[in-house]
Amino acid sequence: MAKYSKKAGEKVGEAIHEMKAGKLKTGTGKKVTSKKQAIAIGLSEAKEEGAKVPEKKS
Repeated sequence: MAKYSKKAGEKVGEAIHEMKAGKLKTGTGKKVTSKKQAIAIGLSEAKEEGAKVPEKKS
């Protein structure tokens, strides 16, 4: 299992909280309804801030 930094975990938690409140939006402005999408947005934001986030497996 991948290891994430504490900051990355906090960002993901914030994103999920915003999604449940209906305030999380995608880049195009649409409302996020998927938990997976909220996690991806949280990890992306954490990576932008320099948190330890593993590379995407494709």
